[in-house]
Amino acid sequence: MTVSTATTPTTSSLSFSHLSFFQHKKTSFLCTKNSIVKRKCEHRGVHVKCMVLEKSSAAEAKKTKRQSVYKLQTLTSWLLKQEQDGIIDAELTIVLSSISMACKQIASLVQRVGISKLTGVHGAVNTHGEDQKKLDVVSNEVFSNCLRASGRTGIIASEEEDVPVAVEESYYGNYIVVFDPLDGSSNIDAAVSTGSIFGIYTPNDDCLLDLEDSTTLDTVEQRCIVNVCQPGNNLLAAGYCMYSSSVIFVLTLGNGVFSFTLDPMFGEFILTQENIQIPKAGNIYSFNEGNYQLWDDRLKKYIDHLKDPGPSGKPYSARYIGSLVGDFHRTLLYGGIYGYPRNKKSRNGKLRLLYECAPMSFIVEQAGGKGSDGQQRILDLQPVEIHQRVPLYIGSREEVEKLEKYLS
Repeated sequence: MTVSTATTPTTSSLSFSHLSFFQHKKTSFLCTKNSIVKRKCEHRGVHVKCMVLEKSSAAEAKKTKRQSVYKLQTLTSWLLKQEQDGIIDAELTIVLSSISMACKQIASLVQRVGISKLTGVHGAVNTHGEDQKKLDVVSNEVFSNCLRASGRTGIIASEEEDVPVAVEESYYGNYIVVFDPLDGSSNIDAAVSTGSIFGIYTPNDDCLLDLEDSTTLDTVEQRCIVNVCQPGNNLLAAGYCMYSSSVIFVLTLGNGVFSFTLDPMFGEFILTQENIQIPKAGNIYSFNEGNYQLWDDRLKKYIDHLKDPGPSGKPYSARYIGSLVGDFHRTLLYGGIYGYPRNKKSRNGKLRLLYECAPMSFIVEQAGGKGSDGQQRILDLQPVEIHQRVPLYIGSREEVEKLEKYLS
């Protein structure tokens, strides 16, 4: 390779196998087979000191950035990092890992629901008088088994169980886990998105279970109820897993909201979004308007306001899936408001405070949004029973506060 300059080089070229070095005054060129890298050189006797200019540095930075694309962080490694940073302890790491394992199993069941003949109803009703889908029952068993096997849970409370369950003494741990194993299961036969919701609490010190011979089952159940019924403000962690075109695991430990996507290639949740922030406002509302005539007049006025194009000429867009996890996940990413209000048939709404409304409100507040029952913050509500229902309005802060003004 030959490099031409305006003047004749003052020194002869040096040969280093396939590299050639040409020097002129204080500027020189290092020539390779494919590139010329410009260098600044400083003469010190017979030695030459060279410094690479920005062109070379930029190339190295680009190479480093390209390599970092292939560096993946799994949910497991992320949890271990949170443990190292003192955000959670080893016990909670194990609980969360067991929950992620349950979600992987349920995701597999959901994807094969038709093949496995798990469509249709189970033939029984749950504690709410609702027909249980076959997959409701299986998902509840999967979730419960994973939590029991973790050895770190003392009490578990599920939508599908009449009362909280005290884990056997041989597996007894400290954490209370509340969960809805398969939210939106009425959509399962149509292959519409569904999900699992969970929240994690620590037990009250004066309500720890003591399974002595003299303790009756009724007493144990009562202690469980007292132990589990805590306001959302006491949540240590909350999250959900959405089973859709992707399997997405969203989690907060009280220090932001993080999203992990299941990679089917090697069966691990991979960190895909950090510190998710919901938009302060949005133009999407998600309500079941089939119940419009059963709503309070103040709520009707609010919905009518959203449909009015106004000065902008653009009304809000209506989007309703019928799955809390699916509707909430879209709202979290795009902004807007999701609501399931009380009506003339359901005086307290339909959604359960302990294992649906509180965990979702904890997540949305960590993302900068708001969860309300129309008058007050969801996380301030003290549950009085395990399956207590409350109205829920959740989403962008400005949108929820606008609704609260209509309902006040």
